[in-house]
Amino acid sequence: MNQIKLRNRKAKIVATLGPACETEKNIEKLFLAGVDVFRLNFSHGDHKDHINKVKIVRKLEKKYNRYICILGDLQGPKFRVGKFTNIKEQLKTNQEFTFDQDKKDGNNKRVYLPHKEIFKSISIGQRLLVNDGKVRLKVKSKSPKAIKCVVTAGGEISNNKGLNIPDTKLDLKIITPKDKKDLELAINLDVDWIALSFIQTTKDLLTAKKLIPSKFKVMVKVEKPSAMDEIESITENSDGIMVARGDLGVETNPEDVPIHQRTMVAACRKFGKPCIVATQMLESMIDSPTPTRAEASDVATAVFQGVDAVMLSAESAAGNYPKEAVEMMDKIIKRVECDPKYLSNIQNYNLDHIKTSTEAIATAALEVAGIAECQCIATFSGTGRSILRVARMRPDVTLIGLTTNKKVARQNVLTWGTFMDVVDKISSSTEMVDRACRVAKSRKILKNGDKIIITAGVPFGKVGTTNTLRIAKIIADSKLT
Repeated sequence: MNQIKLRNRKAKIVATLGPACETEKNIEKLFLAGVDVFRLNFSHGDHKDHINKVKIVRKLEKKYNRYICILGDLQGPKFRVGKFTNIKEQLKTNQEFTFDQDKKDGNNKRVYLPHKEIFKSISIGQRLLVNDGKVRLKVKSKSPKAIKCVVTAGGEISNNKGLNIPDTKLDLKIITPKDKKDLELAINLDVDWIALSFIQTTKDLLTAKKLIPSKFKVMVKVEKPSAMDEIESITENSDGIMVARGDLGVETNPEDVPIHQRTMVAACRKFGKPCIVATQMLESMIDSPTPTRAEASDVATAVFQGVDAVMLSAESAAGNYPKEAVEMMDKIIKRVECDPKYLSNIQNYNLDHIKTSTEAIATAALEVAGIAECQCIATFSGTGRSILRVARMRPDVTLIGLTTNKKVARQNVLTWGTFMDVVDKISSSTEMVDRACRVAKSRKILKNGDKIIITAGVPFGKVGTTNTLRIAKIIADSKLT
């Protein structure tokens, strides 16, 4: 069994698996380059591909004795136009164009739109965006079977291109028939997180969560402007938020996206939920071995905001330089985290304290670590919640999350600054200190003479009782208590 070195950074890296990194050799390269979380994009690839990728990741876990998180990303209710007789058409600004219920192939005047819910919900004056917003139309009139529009920004429209409707809250089935099949696979594969696409409201989220077993963490991808109206409620009722700037960037003004990103990061910090910033972070590295300066600044900005993770999409899934993209992201994160203003900035980042014993212990651990010059905080947790409360404070020490549950360990690999490990059940304070010190020493996190803060709940093993804080010193003897 091999043991790789610690990442030596706080923010985590999520990488999407795809054709560019399907083999065991290439996935291993990404892991060794710095990937903490692998994303399965159920919008692409078949079930056989996803099964094989999960097997490879779990094999790497055993080989390197390091827990790895897997995120299963459901496609959600994606809208697409029908097909065209000539495959593609060029629409001119100010011309009229109709979306209708006629299944015949389209032309430069009309096309089939196989989504009846749009015909029910859309209103005159609202926008329809095709091909990632490159073609823009405004509704002129509507009927149950036709939506007549005027083209406000012309361009190419072709077979099955994506359609966005930013101004309308649609009555949708958030979990589509395809999603149900993919969700069943994700559950059978025992992935760690399930990501939900195109959530518009808290009601959407709660409806979807009923179909997902409680042992899985639920990540909400914020892609609709309407979700921002309920972002605090959505954050509170989810397990994490992904700032999905692709569709969000299509449906809202470009100048609004950075504000939305900051708002989501703040909501996640407030409720102690992981936050991932995603989409086009190092986009140019799909074809180039180096990013643009703007892309490097984009990744750095997310890290300066204190996000838990930054994500690679096409860069790792379909690019020519997946390993280099991971290495570059790793370098940018480490450089930012070396900046003297980094921690002082994120430790004061819109924190509203929740008055619980767990929050009190987490706050005390941060204070004591500074006063007693401790190099590490170890937190025992059965569910992972106490680990999140400590990480939420963004302390300037190494965090160790200890649990008896392998699923909880994998899920919290995503958590900012936290190294996760699984230990046997503890029944006394002596065992608590012994387990924490052994992990810190065997994983080469601490050395002889270093001090560690340990938090746990008494009675041991009872969920939601974090109420104990101890300070211990690493010693050379085999008996570490």
